[in-house]
Amino acid sequence: MFKNLTSVTVSILSAVATSAATLPTPSFATSSALQPPFAIVPEGPIETKETATKEVAPEKPKEKRFICKGCNDYESQTLAFLQTKGITDKNAIATIMGNIKQESTFIPNVCEGGARVSYSACTSGGYGLIQFTDAPRYNGLGKFAARIGGDPSTLDTQLRYIITEPQWRGIEDRLKVPGKPIEYYMRLAYTWLGWGHKGARTDYAYNYSNKLVLTEV
Repeated sequence: MFKNLTSVTVSILSAVATSAATLPTPSFATSSALQPPFAIVPEGPIETKETATKEVAPEKPKEKRFICKGCNDYESQTLAFLQTKGITDKNAIATIMGNIKQESTFIPNVCEGGARVSYSACTSGGYGLIQFTDAPRYNGLGKFAARIGGDPSTLDTQLRYIITEPQWRGIEDRLKVPGKPIEYYMRLAYTWLGWGHKGARTDYAYNYSNKLVLTEV
């Protein structure tokens, strides 16, 4: 009995093997055929080497400006103002500053005689940086301040007013000529201010010339 059962099992296994051998071999698709029919797009921008690099603004070219060693704030502000207006020669700048020092020691609210008062309170004599004395110049300062919304007792307003006066405009182009000695610019300063007393303004000019240092900024 067992012998017959063994024979039957062998026969079945042989039949299965024969059937498997005759089955067609499956054809495997190539790797490209297995790719999905769409592209997976990541969210957000794709970071590349170019986008990952921050843009750097070009370096601002440096320029040379005079600074004043040992000067106070009003002197330094006046120095900066003159240079922005195209007065760049050391002796020319020093001469202008020497004249302002002689007239007012850079105190914008000084009335002739030394009192420090507001513009309207200086009722006689000169007033301000260059001692605006005669009526057209003194009144002109007040009108200019009103027009720009400024205070006629301040340094900024007076500097801005000075360069609008016809006396300044008459010498401005020559003040911008470089390479002249202080004496040359001092003659122009006389035309600008018409002083009656020269005082120490030339000495002040030489002193400022020695304190002005050309620096990269």
